[in-house]
Amino acid sequence: MPDLAGKWLVETEWLSKHLDAPDLAIVDGSWHLPTMRRDARKEYLEEHIPGAVFFDIDAISDRESDLPHMLPSPLAFSSAMQDLGIGDGMRIVVYDNSGIYSAPRVWWTFRAMGVNDVAVLNGGLPKWKADGHPVETGPAHVRQASHFSARLNRELLRDAEDMQALLSSKAAQIVDARSAERFSGEAPEPRAGLRSGHIPGSLNLPYDRLINNDGTLKSADEIVAAFKAANVDLEQPVATTCGSGVTASTLALALAVIGHVHTSVYDGSWSEWGANEDLPITTGV
Repeated sequence: MPDLAGKWLVETEWLSKHLDAPDLAIVDGSWHLPTMRRDARKEYLEEHIPGAVFFDIDAISDRESDLPHMLPSPLAFSSAMQDLGIGDGMRIVVYDNSGIYSAPRVWWTFRAMGVNDVAVLNGGLPKWKADGHPVETGPAHVRQASHFSARLNRELLRDAEDMQALLSSKAAQIVDARSAERFSGEAPEPRAGLRSGHIPGSLNLPYDRLINNDGTLKSADEIVAAFKAANVDLEQPVATTCGSGVTASTLALALAVIGHVHTSVYDGSWSEWGANEDLPITTGV
């Protein structure tokens, strides 16, 4: 498979040379599980890459859904991007303060809204700082509002009905990014009220198996090896899932890097499936 890291990832050195580019939008997409008791917005105000705006994953979402950070409507997303000074034709670079954790979710959101010129900063803020690049504090310096035209790319999105259909059609492989213990049902879910286990027939590839110790994404060859070890057929379509659609996007990013274009993300993920007693689950490996 082709190595498309240059399309979907940028390195810190490249970003440092393009910080002042007028058509570049730098987006801090940091987010943390509620159990971590961390405030991503507060951390953004304490330090962020110069010129970056903060993308609040929980706020830029479908506010009428009782599920966490579900994809907003194209109209709502367009409005939110204009408020951040992001417009049509801009090149977007997303990062987070964990390395590569939540930035892929923002990357996938932009792609689901029709944006193709969007990449993830490899290694995020930790590598940016480790490489000696500067940070700034305080609120964002938002540019003048720009026109943003969101168009939903339905091919990148799956809902519960789609996932149910896959159980019988097998039209795409379901790959779960949660830990092996959560997948098997041996560990409880971090969100209350959810059953333990996984979607029947799904495969398990914990997202962190695709991340190096320094927070960067593994090489294309290592990504291919990881998916093959999880029994994923890279010649067939893939639908990814996780707890709430965040780390599922890391799998989607890794697949994009190796040229796998038939990848969609189950937006509701286990927050939806695990809460619905009418949907089947299984335990074990």
